[in-house]
Amino acid sequence: MFDKFDKVIPSIFAVRNFFDEISVVDRNGIIRYCEIFIPDMYSFTADEITGKHIFDVFKTSNEQSSEVYQVLRTGKPMILFKEDLITYKGDKVKGYSSSYPIYKDNEIVGVAVAMKVVESDFSKEFILLTDEDKSVRSEGRNNYTIDNLVTQDPYMLNIKKKIRKIAKTDSYVLIQGKTGTGKEIVAQSIHFASSRSDKPFISQNCAAIPANLLESTLFGTEKGSFTGAITNKGLFELADGGTIFLDEINSMDISVQSKILKAIEERSIRRIGGHKNISTDIRIIAAINEDPFEAIRNNRMREDLFYRLNIVSLKLNELKDRKNDIKLLTDYYIHFYNDMMKMKIKGLDEKVEKIFLSHDWPGNVRELRNVIESAFNITETAVITAEDIPDYLVTDLCEVNADREEIAGYEDMVREFESRLIRDALKNSRSKAEAARNLNLTRQTLNYKMEKLGISE
Repeated sequence: MFDKFDKVIPSIFAVRNFFDEISVVDRNGIIRYCEIFIPDMYSFTADEITGKHIFDVFKTSNEQSSEVYQVLRTGKPMILFKEDLITYKGDKVKGYSSSYPIYKDNEIVGVAVAMKVVESDFSKEFILLTDEDKSVRSEGRNNYTIDNLVTQDPYMLNIKKKIRKIAKTDSYVLIQGKTGTGKEIVAQSIHFASSRSDKPFISQNCAAIPANLLESTLFGTEKGSFTGAITNKGLFELADGGTIFLDEINSMDISVQSKILKAIEERSIRRIGGHKNISTDIRIIAAINEDPFEAIRNNRMREDLFYRLNIVSLKLNELKDRKNDIKLLTDYYIHFYNDMMKMKIKGLDEKVEKIFLSHDWPGNVRELRNVIESAFNITETAVITAEDIPDYLVTDLCEVNADREEIAGYEDMVREFESRLIRDALKNSRSKAEAARNLNLTRQTLNYKMEKLGISE
């Protein structure tokens, strides 16, 4: 019955980057497919629960309370269903799930479930989005402060100075920077240095989910607003008193951008299907991964929204433009992963140091961090060698060296040609002054070139 599920799973979970867990349950309640995207979200793996009945995994569920069984009974999807689960290993997990019926030959054969974690006893990888039982705040390892901006680059040091000043106000901020340059670190640094630091910091990547789901995620829903909808606060309400960070806002559908603009102008939002405005007190920090004026020209960003958000503008350098930070960042992450993995890596060997300095790092600091983490998983020595890093980095160095050899060869040819011209001019002239005139050079320039090329009179 489930032999065709591989074909439907990609379309069902096209928004997988937004969710922390996806699974497929058959009509008998057996988990047939599962992926968990947050390390240590549970104290078990996806493979351990595949093939088990959902009630054997989640002990707090039963046929009456389970949204999976409700979907199996009604054939209707359940959107943003609030979960408060305890697993068979004692893990406590809170979150929201959306469940969709899967049909085959007009018969329900199972349910696809996508879950977003709110809080987990075991998870260390999330930013807390909501918890209506207590005041909302940010937790987990992703709480960054200005100290997490590791740099000795003058431009970036100036950015750190600006962050300290910006944090004292409530003005909106637009951060411009390529992928991996640290936009979220900057956003959190502003929040946690501000008077809002004890209030929520909520982060949403606007590229991660489609427009219809993003709108309900940001503004919330009222029960009955669409099939399966329940009354649910959106991120703007949950961020009240704190900061909301809208990453890759240029990926947000223009229609949703217009509603963001309205929320800014009115300082209130209206849930989907709602009939009243709800006041909000939030600071908006947005980020864009391209030139904002290019995004405006190509209709990826509303011009009026840009000017609303761009009260304070911060542009982050790419790593290739701050090569003096590569050694510092490398040492920082080696120390970080030594602590995390209980290892004693001393550093890079000489060849890898050259590779790191010659590479352009299109993925910026994130790419550097990933390369170092990868090396920690592979290396068998006290230093990271070329065998421990991805092949593409070594290939890049070979290409750079080949280019340098070609340039060096060209420079040698120019030097030889210039030397020959000067020697011939001196040989066929009655004086050095005449040779200089024949070469269309000043006498001082000729003397300089002769000394540089090792030519005697």
